[in-house]
Amino acid sequence: MTSAATVAISPVLFPILFLTGAIAGLIDSIAGGGGLITIPVLLGLGLPPQYALGTNKLQASFGSASAMFHFVKAGTVNLRDARPGVVWTTVGAILGSYTVQQIDPGFLKKFIPFLLLGILCYTIFTPRLGAEEVHPRLPRLWFYLLAGLTLGFYDGFLGPGTGSFWVVSIMLGLGFDMRKGTGYTKLFNFVSNIVSLVVFVWGGHVLLWAGLVMGAGQAVGARIGARLVIKKGTSFVRPVFICSVLAVTAKLFYDNYK
Repeated sequence: MTSAATVAISPVLFPILFLTGAIAGLIDSIAGGGGLITIPVLLGLGLPPQYALGTNKLQASFGSASAMFHFVKAGTVNLRDARPGVVWTTVGAILGSYTVQQIDPGFLKKFIPFLLLGILCYTIFTPRLGAEEVHPRLPRLWFYLLAGLTLGFYDGFLGPGTGSFWVVSIMLGLGFDMRKGTGYTKLFNFVSNIVSLVVFVWGGHVLLWAGLVMGAGQAVGARIGARLVIKKGTSFVRPVFICSVLAVTAKLFYDNYK
């Protein structure tokens, strides 16, 4: 087993980490998929997978917190209404973070790309999806129970594509437009990121300074991205969302079926 004392990233590389975090934060706050950038960079710098994942959770928490703050400040997200979702997402993420340490997630890794492909096709062939708010299809409390447990569990268990699943689920279940759905997604992403981070810190698999430097970049990028979403709305988010889901799906298919 690799000792925490033997794993480190030279401070000389911190500017690269900051820039990586900023780019990922910008993309993630608009449509998700920032992990496609940050995790390969951390692995490329020689970190063992568990340290790359743990450090990534630290830096991602900064980005989701920054984006969430700006969506709340702009009135896109109502924290009072979202409280049941926060509770159930927390429960789901705790269960997922615990379960992933007990079983092999191999099957789910191979199954998820097909779910994302379905989301991609549905979004492309339903051009009015998220264009405007519609009547909710599920009572809010039931939606938060089902989506919070399921997607919180998935983010704690595996993670790739969580933001995409949240955005589409919120648009379909609660009838929100894509701009508002993206705002609420950042709130729930932040919750599951923090819960997973606690698990990784407990296991000693987080590089503090590297994560903080990337987190500073994340906060900057996420702030810019959130402002773009608030200002430009669904017409801007939709093509970025489709490209992000396409990239995540392609990457997962390549990783699992090459």
